[in-house]
Amino acid sequence: MPSNPLPETMRQIRFAEAGGPEVIRVEAAPVPRPGPGQVLIEVAAAGVNRPDVMQRQGHYPPPKGATEIPGLEVAGRIVALGEGVGGFSQGEEVCALVISGGYAEFAVAEAGQCLPRPKPLSLIEAAGVPETFFTVYSTVMQRARLQPGETFLVHGGSSGIGSTAIQLAKAHGAKVITTAGSAEKCAFCEALGADAAINYREADFAEEVKRLTEGRGVDVILDMVGAAYLPKNVASLAVEGRLVMIAFMKGYKVDSLTLTPIMLKRLTLTGATLRAQAKEAKAAIAEGLRKDVWPLLEAGKVKPVIHATFPLEEAEKAHALMETSAHLGKILLVTGR
Repeated sequence: MPSNPLPETMRQIRFAEAGGPEVIRVEAAPVPRPGPGQVLIEVAAAGVNRPDVMQRQGHYPPPKGATEIPGLEVAGRIVALGEGVGGFSQGEEVCALVISGGYAEFAVAEAGQCLPRPKPLSLIEAAGVPETFFTVYSTVMQRARLQPGETFLVHGGSSGIGSTAIQLAKAHGAKVITTAGSAEKCAFCEALGADAAINYREADFAEEVKRLTEGRGVDVILDMVGAAYLPKNVASLAVEGRLVMIAFMKGYKVDSLTLTPIMLKRLTLTGATLRAQAKEAKAAIAEGLRKDVWPLLEAGKVKPVIHATFPLEEAEKAHALMETSAHLGKILLVTGR
């Protein structure tokens, strides 16, 4: 039992209906209880991510059986253990990937998706780790098999995903090229370690990639733009190149694509979503992170970049900021707990 009894109710965020940030509401709700293999986390902070915005707009509902409360990542203290949970103790500080429910004072997480708070990070900073680090590690390192010495292109380098991808790829020994939408954002990416940053509003990124690689192309691309970039992504890949698509902010249907380069260059086009994967798959990603990435976090060699924090009650402002794309790094909600 926890040293202090759990409260009966908590604050949480819900969406009154599909729509803009104005549909966000704060409400009182019962504190959830962990099931077998789960832990209950008293949430210090939760990450705000693009899928949360899509869910609010009515385009990305949580999986069947999951709470409709938004939020895919949290950090805080474990206050209750479900049946069969080992390796964690009450009071331990962790960050966790959750399928939903993060925008609340208490959240249930699968124990296999929890990782200890990296020592250099505060609990609030640690909330900016799970969603982006799980995503980048599983797609770039595991699925695309980025190797030391290869060249990596990530679009949206100033985003939470982008800032994480730049750091992890550099730590892995890759050369990193990124795209961003302003001189300020390009400078931000270069400060994180990018070898080159392309302002896509001023230059054709495919032409710049060709120039920067002396016509060879890049080995791996991480893309969240979608259909609008697919032809240029294919053109930017080197022989045996791998394209991983994780979102489609600018369309999911391609009107025309010449298949010849895919065959001639022996390209791999793949994609992945994190939320829909089985808990066992996410637990396997967590173990990979613990082995390969947590030492980098513990040593301060990589870290989440936090742009802004908002009190839970100001989730509407956090979502409005996310929609402007003006942020550099992560946006967080803090509960005050």
